[in-house]
Amino acid sequence: MAGIHRVASGGPWEEQFGYSRAVALPNGLVLVAGCTSVVDGVITEGGPYEQTVNAFGVALEALEEFGLGAADVVRTRMYVTHTRDVDEVGRAHKELFGEVRPAASMIVVSGFIDPSLVVEVEVEAYRDQQGAQGAQEA
Repeated sequence: MAGIHRVASGGPWEEQFGYSRAVALPNGLVLVAGCTSVVDGVITEGGPYEQTVNAFGVALEALEEFGLGAADVVRTRMYVTHTRDVDEVGRAHKELFGEVRPAASMIVVSGFIDPSLVVEVEVEAYRDQQGAQGAQEA
């Protein structure tokens, strides 16, 4: 489709399941697919806090493809596998986005594609139309 720009990160499931890491729309909205604490095909070690920081790191890296960062984030979603992890996931979110204060949701789910994952995040960011032009030319 004209005006839509997609990027891939090379994640293990992108090709297998047919999705893009991030999609930029002509209206300035940039959507980042669910990100976990998988880096180079390996789940990084750590608990809920560390997995959340790593997962948001993957999402923010995708936003960098469009010249965007944490300050441009307008919505986040955090999916956790247990309510006991809510505080640690929330702490990581606040450290990354406390100044930005995006709209946010945290949802408890039954599990993820790999049982050692305890959190998955989604990010939406907004860029002005001039920023949209630059990203599409890149």
